[in-house]
Amino acid sequence: RPNPYQTNLLQDSVRRYLQLPADQTVLILHAKVAQKSYGNEKRFFCPPPCVYLSGPGWKLKQEQIKTRDMGEAGFQVCGYMGLDSMGSSLMESQKLSFEEQPDAKGFSCAKALYISDADKRKHFRLVLKLFFSNGQEIGTFYSKLIKVISKPSQKKQSLKNTDLCISSGSKVSLFNRLRSQTVSTRYLSVEGGAFIASARQWAAFTLHLAEEHCTQSEFPLREGYIRYGSVVQLVCTATGITLPPLIIRKVMKQFAMLDVDEPISQLHKCAFQFQGSNRMYLCLSTEKVVQFQASPCPKEPNRELLNDGSCWTIIGTETVEYTFSESLACAREPVSPVPLITALQLTGGGDVAMLEVQGEYFHAHLKVWFGDVEAETMYRSPKSLMCVVPDVSAFGSDWRWLRYPITVPLLLIRDDGLIYSSSYTFTYTPEQSFIPGQQILSDVPQDSDKLLDSIHQEFTRTNFHLFMQS
Repeated sequence: RPNPYQTNLLQDSVRRYLQLPADQTVLILHAKVAQKSYGNEKRFFCPPPCVYLSGPGWKLKQEQIKTRDMGEAGFQVCGYMGLDSMGSSLMESQKLSFEEQPDAKGFSCAKALYISDADKRKHFRLVLKLFFSNGQEIGTFYSKLIKVISKPSQKKQSLKNTDLCISSGSKVSLFNRLRSQTVSTRYLSVEGGAFIASARQWAAFTLHLAEEHCTQSEFPLREGYIRYGSVVQLVCTATGITLPPLIIRKVMKQFAMLDVDEPISQLHKCAFQFQGSNRMYLCLSTEKVVQFQASPCPKEPNRELLNDGSCWTIIGTETVEYTFSESLACAREPVSPVPLITALQLTGGGDVAMLEVQGEYFHAHLKVWFGDVEAETMYRSPKSLMCVVPDVSAFGSDWRWLRYPITVPLLLIRDDGLIYSSSYTFTYTPEQSFIPGQQILSDVPQDSDKLLDSIHQEFTRTNFHLFMQS
C-alpha cells in the first residue's frame, strides 16, 4: 500500500476530479453482424465502424502537452482499427484521422474493413489503437462481439433461433443503397435536430415495439421481437429525437408487403409506413428525409409499389464506451485495459459488508473508491473485484447527525492515479426505525456519545443499499 503522504495526495486529486471531472471518452459504434467476403470481392462493413472522442479531458491533455513545449501538433489523435486476428501489425489495419465536429467531438470511421472467407471464425472483435501524433500510445480498445454471416437470411425467421432476430428495445441502423451501388449508400441520421440522410455518418436508433394506438409524445413500450406489420418507434440514441409511430413492412422487389407477419432479420429490406397515413412512407431524397406516397396495386391489394428511396436495410448495432481521466495522473503507461463495470453485488452484513464489482478488463492494479474514500480491494479475476464497503464515518464527522441517504460515485483508480469513472453509485441509507426525530435531536446534549454510538451501530449494521444509474 502507498504511504499516508501518497494516499493523501491521491485523495486530494480525487476530490479535485469529483469537483470538476475531466474525463476522456472513447465511443465505438459498430454493427452486430458482418457479411463475409468471398474470393476477391470485398464486402466492406456497413454501416462502417465509427469512433467518437468526447469529454473535456482531451482539451486538458492538449494544454498539458503545450506546457511541455511539444506544440499543439503533439496532441493530435490518430488511430488504427482492424480485426482482432490481425495481431499487432498496424499495416494490416485501417488508419483513422479524427476531425472535430461542431459539438467538439472528434469523429472518424473505418470505411474499408472487411472479413474474408479465409477467416473461418463465427465471431470476432474490432481492435482500436489510439496514439498522439508525438508517438505516445493512448491505449487499445475493443468492440463487442460481431457475428459473421454469409448473406442476409431469406428464410422466414423462427423465434426458436433468435440469433438474427431484432428485439424491441435494441439498437439498429438504417441505410439506403440506390441500385445496390456502394457509393450511393446513405444512412438515416440526425443533425441540427432534424432527420437527414447522410453519406458520412450514421446514427443508432432504439427500436421500440409500440401499441397500435399510440401517439408520438407518449407510447407504451412492449417487449418481444419485432415482426413485420408491427407499430414501432425509432428514437435516436444520441439526441432522443423521435419519429412518429411507424408500421414496419417487408420489402420484396420494391413492393411493400402488407400481409407479412414474421420476425425481422438482420440486413432485411424493409419500409416504414407512417401510422394512420394514406400509404405515406419514410423516404430519402438526396440528403433530406421526406414522405413518399406509395402506389396501390389493383391486382394485388396486399402490395404497394415503393420508390428506391423508401427501401431501407435494417441492421442491429452495438455501442461500447470507455471513459478515463489522465488529468491528475502521472501515467506513463497506456490507459488500457480500461475496466468496464456491468453489475454490483452486495454480500455479507454486520460490521463488514462486501461489494463485488462485476465487469470486464479488471486487473490487480485497480482499487475501488467510494467517492474520495479508498476501499480495501481484492482482485479475483478479469471479471470480478471484491472490496470492503467503507464505514459511513469515512465521509466526515457529519455522519453522526445524518438522517438522509448518502450517495457516492463508484470509481476505479489505477496505482498511478489514473481514474476510471463509471455510471454506478453506492448509497448509504439509514434505517427508518433508528433515525432520530427532530425532537429527539434537539434534546440530545452535545456530549451524549453513547446514544450517538448506538445510532451509528444500527446505521452501519444492515443499511447498505445499491443504486445503479444507467
